[in-house]
Amino acid sequence: MAKQTVAVIFGGVSSEYSVSLVSASSCLENIPKEKYDIIMLGITADGRWYLYDGPIDSIRNDSWQNEAYITPAVISPDRRVKGIVVFEKGGFREIQIDAAFPVLHGKNGEDGTIQGLFQLAGIPFVGCDMLSSAICMDKEYTHTVLSQAGIRNAKYMAVHRNEIGEFDRIETLLKEKLCYPMFVKPANAGSSVGVSKAKDSAALKAALELAFRHDGKAIVEETIVGHEVECAVLGNDKPFASVIGEIESCNEFYDYEAKYVADSKLQIPAKVDKTISDLVRDTAVKAYQALGCAGLSRVDFFITQDGGVILNEVNTIPGFTSISMYPKMMQESGIPYGELLDRLIQFALERAEVHG
Repeated sequence: MAKQTVAVIFGGVSSEYSVSLVSASSCLENIPKEKYDIIMLGITADGRWYLYDGPIDSIRNDSWQNEAYITPAVISPDRRVKGIVVFEKGGFREIQIDAAFPVLHGKNGEDGTIQGLFQLAGIPFVGCDMLSSAICMDKEYTHTVLSQAGIRNAKYMAVHRNEIGEFDRIETLLKEKLCYPMFVKPANAGSSVGVSKAKDSAALKAALELAFRHDGKAIVEETIVGHEVECAVLGNDKPFASVIGEIESCNEFYDYEAKYVADSKLQIPAKVDKTISDLVRDTAVKAYQALGCAGLSRVDFFITQDGGVILNEVNTIPGFTSISMYPKMMQESGIPYGELLDRLIQFALERAEVHG
């Protein structure tokens, strides 16, 4: 049986560029080589696209932009090509691919932008489609869909950048609805980038200003007293929910540093009773389907002291680094890393065959 060609795409114009490099390196090292021919396509932090033909370690340590290994290249939107156009001296050549595997976190990778390109090009791709990616990326729309589906989530309020000049009015509304302390997040950013906990008026204003450096809209949420658990969901029309994992953050909350820099502790499976674990898993699948997800997503929850389960967020391209929860939870559920990557690619091909 002939191998299928898969383009793994890494980097990107995002605050999570460096995380993408580590995630993609792990994926490249574990995709079954006996089944797939791998094309590596890198996007620099300022948006230049290159076909990359060097060592994987150079991706991980961000030294991949070596002229000996890179050639300008792009995904073609032309459905005749169904793949990559490589620009070489004196002309170009085309590489047809069977599927794309975007290992891109945050903006321009997880928000529907590149998914729209794949859909336009007619290329099967790993993960959620353009619409579900965009909804899951925008925390306001995620809240709206979850509430409509009857899934419990935090009380919140959206604030736009042009409202910062009316801070006193905004603060009054926020205090009435949410009370201090409250969490402030960019509406469209992943991995807790730009997230702050505001305990008073001065901290709230600073938190909004920080969030607006990452997005034109901020989401302000009530503080949930509880501990965070996560669930990995895999599949298309009949999704599977993994065992759940628990995080003991080394910081006050599970921010970017706690996820990728410092030493947070992961407990898989989580130390919760079966009733709560089953509720988390069932709710994760319900949210996954309500949001139109496919392929994969990691669904994050808070468990309150009285046993309540509150959905925090849905990540459509969760981290795939060596310390990431998604592959660890799937491995604990009986799906090792290499098999997981194989299944993701096959789900992409299956969805393209069924839905076009």
